[in-house]
Amino acid sequence: MSLKDLLSPFFVWQRAFEKPWTNMRPIEERPGAPAYRGFHINLADSCIGCGSCHTICQNEAIDMVPVEEFSGRPGDSGLRPRFDYGRCCWCALCVDICTANSLHMSNEYTWLARDPTDYHFTAGVEEKPWQDSELGYHRAEGYHLYPPKRIDMDMLTADESVQSFDEVVNGYSEEQAKLEADRCVECGICVATCPAHMDVPDYIRSIRDGDFETGLQLMYRTNPFPATCGRICTHRCEEVCPVGITGQPIAIRWLKRFIVDQVDSIDYARILDSEIIENGHKVAVIGAGPGGLSAAYYLRKKGYSVTVYESQETGGGMLRYGVPSYRLPDDALDKDIDYIISVGVDIRYNTIIGKDVMFEDLLGEYDAIFLSTGLSVPSSMRINGEDHPRVLSGLQVLADVARGKDPGIGRKVAVIGGGNVAMDAARVSRRLGADVDILYRRRISEMPADPEEIKESQEEKCNLVEKAIPVEIMDTGSKKQVTIKWGEAEMVQDPKGGRPRPVLQEDRMHTETYDCIISAIGQGSNLDFITPAVQEQLAIEWGKFTPGEYQRSELEKIFVGGDVANRTADAISAIEDGHHAARGIDRFLKPGAYAEN
Repeated sequence: MSLKDLLSPFFVWQRAFEKPWTNMRPIEERPGAPAYRGFHINLADSCIGCGSCHTICQNEAIDMVPVEEFSGRPGDSGLRPRFDYGRCCWCALCVDICTANSLHMSNEYTWLARDPTDYHFTAGVEEKPWQDSELGYHRAEGYHLYPPKRIDMDMLTADESVQSFDEVVNGYSEEQAKLEADRCVECGICVATCPAHMDVPDYIRSIRDGDFETGLQLMYRTNPFPATCGRICTHRCEEVCPVGITGQPIAIRWLKRFIVDQVDSIDYARILDSEIIENGHKVAVIGAGPGGLSAAYYLRKKGYSVTVYESQETGGGMLRYGVPSYRLPDDALDKDIDYIISVGVDIRYNTIIGKDVMFEDLLGEYDAIFLSTGLSVPSSMRINGEDHPRVLSGLQVLADVARGKDPGIGRKVAVIGGGNVAMDAARVSRRLGADVDILYRRRISEMPADPEEIKESQEEKCNLVEKAIPVEIMDTGSKKQVTIKWGEAEMVQDPKGGRPRPVLQEDRMHTETYDCIISAIGQGSNLDFITPAVQEQLAIEWGKFTPGEYQRSELEKIFVGGDVANRTADAISAIEDGHHAARGIDRFLKPGAYAEN
């Protein structure tokens, strides 16, 4: 040991007589840097409670807790992040992952409290002095921990698509599907929004894992039409996907389709466990559309003997006769229906209730009835001359094409309406070689059709004429042509706060001659097969049922669902109605099994 080592400790004592350099209040005089990672800020109104911050936190310093004021908002879980500053390491991963970009960090770092529970707080809900701070750490503009842009889907070009009825969308490859699945933050908000409450995060995870059989099992728990919905579902789940707030939503519909396309139908029985234990009860289903067949499938899985009565020559309802094959090929729809039949569902085609079989006879023969007949009657335009032979129904045009028949539309067509039937009728007409004008009484932005339907119809050179109100249909003297008189509309604000309404401008009229006019302004129901005596006992308003709990009607044996009993008029809602009714029928016929619930 050197002499220096022995003497060094004694030199410390000289510091005892020097002026101290310690600041009395150092932290009060030293603010954090402008981008310092200090205490958390959450813009609670912008936050949707996706929980991505909770999931990514490696220290388990974030819990998602319910906040009453945000409960029940569409696309919002009603939860908000609660921080535990005994665990937080201020890494800011929660800020970087935040899908809504609502989570930030102030540059404040001073917080003195005697009670340790004070350091547990719900940011943006509990008032904190730094909540309105503009300084601190924010996620850099354009920076994401996950790719914000969805993987593009291979599609036919518009010029190619109008040349045939081939499917427009080609589907993901396995590599594309896995890349798209990697974008999912597994928040589960999509599950709450989906009418069928499909387990979206888990079946997307099955794609990442390459376990497509598990993905199929997960989908069939709540939806026996995955091949169909993977193509034409209205995908409300994507509308609330938090990844879409600052980027593009996950392509949930296309990922559903990908899973089904990877599994051969011959393997379905093994994968989905088709073993059924008969329970001795019989149920009749009226209508082989998505609602009726969904009910039939889930009832059959519970051991019921199920007979489906269908007036058409094959199943699917509007999926078959109202959705063109370029959107939903027959083989995809048949893949779903064939499996439903394979589990023992009996479908009696070309059978009209009220003619071939009486409704009252079904009431006597079966233990319960599920009624899901859809909306098959075209709505009237309520204008003079609409009974002209060159005025065709959009539903009939689509049905003719589905059956391989020529609807005889000619070379110049006007389509009246703005819903999916109108878009499909217009796009079918383009494939049949016609020039097409679409007349819609409101603005294009208010069209009820799916946005992609509107976009693709325009790409296929359908001419959309907005704020056009049909006034009269006039004869031209030719059996092959018809003239329509229509007037321009002005959108007028509703004094009661409703959406603006179109008002006809009498001084701005137009006339145009077409080879045919296709009316597609809506559909209604046909319940004539139910006798007036029975109808009086049912809650029917404007041609629709008002279902009670578990889709039960006013008559205890009758359950209702689908378009004839809901206002959403889409396949996924009809599917959930059928599944829900199956649960209700099971409760009705086996009450003892639910006595404790």
